[in-house]
Amino acid sequence: MSRLIFSHEKPDRFTVGTVGLPGERAFFIQVSSNQGLNTIAVEKNQVEALTIRLRELLVDLRRGGLASLDELSLPPSSDTASLEFPIEEDFQAGVIGFTWEATTSRVIIELQAMTEVADQELFSADADLGDIEDPPDLVRVSLRLFQVRGFCDRAEAVVAGGRQPCPFCGLPINVEGHLCPRANGYRR
Repeated sequence: MSRLIFSHEKPDRFTVGTVGLPGERAFFIQVSSNQGLNTIAVEKNQVEALTIRLRELLVDLRRGGLASLDELSLPPSSDTASLEFPIEEDFQAGVIGFTWEATTSRVIIELQAMTEVADQELFSADADLGDIEDPPDLVRVSLRLFQVRGFCDRAEAVVAGGRQPCPFCGLPINVEGHLCPRANGYRR
């Protein structure tokens, strides 16, 4: 089976959203451009980790003078719209990676499909995968820095929109409450 590679050089949209109620939400990253629309299922912790690492990259680019001040000073693109429906997931993300492309002043984000292999590695779009029987699909997105900041803002808001933490133990509180370990199992 051949590998599908979806490439979005100038995306109109790169966002994260959820479907479902807090505690039962499914997370998705959607990217759209003139090449089409891709929807990738992700885990909440993948969204959190990607956001943290992208924020660190932005700080490093500013501190190191690796990006132009013109590019760094553009305001983030705020995308508060819902995900595009119907949601037809292309794949479940297994490995997510990103790089800074200095020649184009872009952040390249690659989302690779989950595979059966326990220790997955990211196979870039130009990798030779001739010896792999069923290579994982890949979505490759090229983003400007203001798009990255907009994604991070949106991702932080979406993650924070879940269940509220218990003030005593920090565990999430369901709609019907929860058994708090700090209160010896009493329902809060």
